[in-house]
Formats: sequence, C-alpha cells, structure tokens
Amino acid sequence: MLSNGRRLGAHLALGAGMVKAADRAADVGMSALQVFSDNPTSWRRRSAPPVELPAFLARLAHHDVAPLAIHAPYLVNLASPETETGDRSVMMLVNELAVAQAYGARFLNIHIGSHRGDGAEAGIDRLAARVATVFAGIGDGAPDPILVLENGAGGGFGIGATVEELGAIDTAIAAAGVPRERYGYCLDTAHAWGAGYDVGTEAGVDELLAGLGVAVGLHRLHMVHLNDSRAARGSRTDRHEHLGAGQVGVDGIRRVVTHPLLGHVTYYLETPGMEEGYDAVNVARLHDIVAGRPLAALPDAAFTTRSPKGRSAPAETEQGAETAAAAVAGRGR
Repeated sequence: MLSNGRRLGAHLALGAGMVKAADRAADVGMSALQVFSDNPTSWRRRSAPPVELPAFLARLAHHDVAPLAIHAPYLVNLASPETETGDRSVMMLVNELAVAQAYGARFLNIHIGSHRGDGAEAGIDRLAARVATVFAGIGDGAPDPILVLENGAGGGFGIGATVEELGAIDTAIAAAGVPRERYGYCLDTAHAWGAGYDVGTEAGVDELLAGLGVAVGLHRLHMVHLNDSRAARGSRTDRHEHLGAGQVGVDGIRRVVTHPLLGHVTYYLETPGMEEGYDAVNVARLHDIVAGRPLAALPDAAFTTRSPKGRSAPAETEQGAETAAAAVAGRGR
C-alpha cells in the first residue's frame, strides 16, 4: 500500500504457482494483484478451476491483497467486423466473468478492441451490442466483477484511445441496455501517452482527468495501469517501461498516483521484468517517486527484460484481436 493509503498491485504470472504469486505480491509490498486466469493467447479455457485456487484465495485474504483483477485474453475483440471473432469474444467474456467471480475478483479488465479498418463508429456499435450480449448471457444474477474497459494507444485501428471515443463507447453501451454499474474503465498511462496525452506533466494529467470526468465520470474509473513508456508521445505504440525511466517520467507518474480525484482507484503496475525481480524494484521506485526521492540508476539488463504483461523493448503496436496471438506470443504486453 502507498503512503497515501491507496492500494497498489501489479500483474504477476501464476506459472510458478498461484500461492507463490500471492506471497510474492505481499513480500514486495503490494496490496492488490492482477493476473491472467489462463493462457492469454488461446481461445481454449481450462474446464475446471485450478486445484490451487482455494489456497490462492486464502493467501490473498491472509495478506489482505485486494482487489484482485483478472486480465482477459488478448484475443478478445468485441469491435471486430468478423462474426466468428465477435462471437468467440462474447463466449470468452461470459466465461471469464464466471471465472472472475470464482476467483473473487473485483474486476475483469479487457482491451477495447479494433474496428479493423471500417471506422470507429462501426466498431463502437459492434462493441456495445456485444457487451450487451455478454451480460445477457450471464443473466439477471449479476456477478460481482465489473467489466473494465482499458483505453488504448490508438494503433492497429484500435478504438478507445481518445477521451471522445471513450465517451462515445460509454453512451453506446448504456444505450444498448447495460447498466453503467456493471462496466467501467481502466486508464493505462503508457497507452494514454502513446495516444498523445501529456501525462508526463501535472497539467497534462489534470487535463486528461477533466476530460475523462466529463466523458465517462471519474467515479467509474476503477483501475489505473501505472506504466512508464519507451514510446514517443503520440506514436500510437504501446511499449511499457520501468517507472521513472521512460518518456512519461517522474512528474506525471507522481501526479497520477497522488491526484486528489483518484483516491478511489486501484493502481496496477505492468512494468517489465516482473518475474526477474523488477516487481520489487518498481514498487520501491514508486515509493521514491511519491516521496520525492531521487531514483537509483537501473542496470543495462533492466532495459532488455521481458515478462508476461510488461515489457520494455522492442517496439510493439496495438493490433486487432485476430492477430494478437502473433503480436504477443512470447513477448507479453
């Protein structure tokens, strides 16, 4: 937990064991956690919950690590013009919401998706209709998890990169009959930077949050993916970097994590090298950033590390879900 009482988590892989991931989160000072429930680059889902799940949930409760967020697979694209991809995405999300409920997760985070070239308006219409279908598939007994839509960097015909598009998405989903309490938003700082927003300055952060407040309501911003970026601002690329070592820098990160209007959100790091010890490094760097302390230099090896969710290099652009498996296989975002 941060010194200002805000909850801080990170995306950790479960490959080494679910219980170990829960213990690791607590050991490095996290008070929340984000995970994949299964392979993020496959349509296939396991047929039964992991045998470690009860022990995992017990360890999270023991350490007071919450809220838990499930990150949906990269293949999901509710905005796709391809009927098969759209239908599979709906089925995937119905399943993932049920899984998230079984995990006791508060949030199911998804990438908004790509219109694949036929225009944002058409993509938003498909997205809204399919979100409505997802919740219709669940039925009236609403699960606890909130479906959280994440802003994009704008590459690969991705939608939801601008405040205006997020507002249009919000209006369209509500018009499709989905209650607003069942879905919300995640702000990824690296994505916002790639989309052209100056989240590297206090004034830029304030301006973005003011826009989001009008477009979707800041009370419906539930998560912040707190990432620095290797990409140039406005490049429409998504390249995560260690906190304070990228183009976003210290001032913007400090403003996001201490902003008076964001006291209700949970922060999740998706910085590189989580499985190589840089989870603890970035947690410590964030505490230093908040306290105004100088940051220690990172070794050269820090800038070539990879992990299942965060990465520092090489370049990557957002792509449609139909090609996401090839884009992220072995590389993590």
